[in-house]
Amino acid sequence: MRKYISILLAAPFFVACGGEQSGTTAPVADTTAVADTFQWETEQFADVRVLRYQVPGWDQLSLQQKQLCYYLNMAGLAGRDIMWDQNYRHNLKIRRALEAILANYKGERSGSDWENFMVYGKQVFFSNGIHHHYSNDKHLPAFPQAYFEQLLKESGASLAPELLAAIFDPTIDAKKVSLDADKDPVLASAVNFYGDDISQKEVEAFYAKLEKKNDPQPLSYGLNSRLVRGKDGKLMEQVYKVDGLYGPALAESVKWLEKAVTVAETPEQKAALELLIQYYRTGDLKTWDDFNVAWVKDTKSTVDYILGFVEVYNDPIGKRGSYEAIVEVNDPEATKNMAVIMENAQWFEDNSPLLPQHKKKDVVGITYRFINTVGEAGDAAPSTPVGVNLPNANWIRAAHGSKSVSLGNISEAYDKSSGPSSLEVFCHDAEEIARAKEHGSLAGKLHTALHEVVGHASGQIEPGVGETDATLKTYASTLEEGRADLVALYFIMDPKLVELGVMPSLEVGKAEYDGYIRNGLMVQLRRIKPGKDIEEAHMRNRQWVSAWVYEKGLADSVIVKVTRNGETYFDIRDYDKLRVLFGDLLREVQRIKSQGDYEAGKALVENYGVKVDQALHAEVLKRSEKIKTAPYAGFIQPEMEAVTDANGNITDVKLTYPKDFIGQMLRYGQKHSFLPDEN
Repeated sequence: MRKYISILLAAPFFVACGGEQSGTTAPVADTTAVADTFQWETEQFADVRVLRYQVPGWDQLSLQQKQLCYYLNMAGLAGRDIMWDQNYRHNLKIRRALEAILANYKGERSGSDWENFMVYGKQVFFSNGIHHHYSNDKHLPAFPQAYFEQLLKESGASLAPELLAAIFDPTIDAKKVSLDADKDPVLASAVNFYGDDISQKEVEAFYAKLEKKNDPQPLSYGLNSRLVRGKDGKLMEQVYKVDGLYGPALAESVKWLEKAVTVAETPEQKAALELLIQYYRTGDLKTWDDFNVAWVKDTKSTVDYILGFVEVYNDPIGKRGSYEAIVEVNDPEATKNMAVIMENAQWFEDNSPLLPQHKKKDVVGITYRFINTVGEAGDAAPSTPVGVNLPNANWIRAAHGSKSVSLGNISEAYDKSSGPSSLEVFCHDAEEIARAKEHGSLAGKLHTALHEVVGHASGQIEPGVGETDATLKTYASTLEEGRADLVALYFIMDPKLVELGVMPSLEVGKAEYDGYIRNGLMVQLRRIKPGKDIEEAHMRNRQWVSAWVYEKGLADSVIVKVTRNGETYFDIRDYDKLRVLFGDLLREVQRIKSQGDYEAGKALVENYGVKVDQALHAEVLKRSEKIKTAPYAGFIQPEMEAVTDANGNITDVKLTYPKDFIGQMLRYGQKHSFLPDEN
């Protein structure tokens, strides 16, 4: 629940540099980046832009550091299949059928049906499955089933009727993650975390028997397992481990992690890696906690990583972690510039608007870094966060601290690939546009830093109140992300940030307020289809935060809805009062979390974050036609190649930047696929 997607960076509205590529299967030659000529954007299809990022300073790393990056990246890629299978039970079969067509089909690769097939294939590869990576709706092909069956036959591939129906029938497994309050979220979701006939009540009853009341160090029950019904009708866990579920992929990952241990930079890093290996072998959740404690203590390494079953967004009830891998290198200069936020974490806690009993008396162990991403896999790719704060366990954060990172080169890639934005379409006036252009980039980076470093690390749960997956259930993720957003929003208009030297004036805070409200009430609606409610956690939190402060500020005209020439705008008239409202809402959301107040959390989200003004939505979609660009973006990953001597010893690791998205996906399928079709 700690992954942060910036409203300025993850929802870019830019013009694509290139058009749709042909469906060739031959990989485009890799090219080493040159800063002033680097091609940041490679293509656009459907609602997606495909970007690349650079890894500055790679050649300055030591051989040991390069080896460590290489081994960790190989360990991460080894688990790529896991994410596909977690997302949907038929995904691996479908992906391999698509791979067979792309590799083997000898027929005509032109015409509307082929072009539509290529778009569908790219959508599936981008989403790690047949459901959209953000909306969770199923991708529906724009080509006939008969044409697809012909492609399969001529490529030497086949899919059972059940799988063809899963692809083409819009009523079958229509939603990967369903948060519809009128449905059982477990039964209504296609995600492959639970047996087909298992209900939410059964899941909650199963874990209620395992969870210890008032446990000061509760385990993350369910994080690394699938819950199914055994032959005796009783529920049982299929645990992710080397000799269990996903064993072949985890065994391959362990092989590379063992190599990583031999080149670890510090004793702390070595100890953490050994615990991760033990966790993959045993599936023991206590070992996972031990690993996280050790990982938090490893603060001196240049190379770092996020590996495992981490974020729970894809579980409709927020228990099960999706497989994720990020390999990263610290940027010391950029980190130094923002270190003052980390150093003043206690000040932020003391001066927050939280109730006294919900403030931490001692904020411990916060580590904040600007990092450069080297490689990503699973839940972190192709779509990636711009900021992360881990671990997720509240008791570990309270007792040992946490690590926050801002993915600097990812943010740079968004910035460098940007063209004309949505500002001219949705900003109220020239002043708002000018403020966004001058201060928007810094505002977004500060929001990310405050969200991750201060936001997720803030507050405390009252004694005897359980973990949020148990207390707040389906609303836990959106409430936590909204809470962290509110911390960032409250403090980004605090003169303290000017005093600390991280921003020149409160105009930066005003730019962030403008952008947040504009996005939360209007712009993000271009991401969903007409008639749909909002179900994605981040989109929900942006709307319920924005809609709540808009409503509460109506009497004082804090935010004014303006209609001009038949178009709607939201104009902030009083930034100081808006900050007070953000603080009021933050206090309440922290109370909800601290006391486990499910009904209050549900009311807040359902009343403000779910339903969409259909007339406004239609207007936003119509106005968005002027932007001519896709609302989502993700990345082709750099690729590493080990250079060896005659004895097989690594003498260097070369980093290259592929340009062909499908080419990379096919290489991944050939080199990093270790699971059978059914798991």
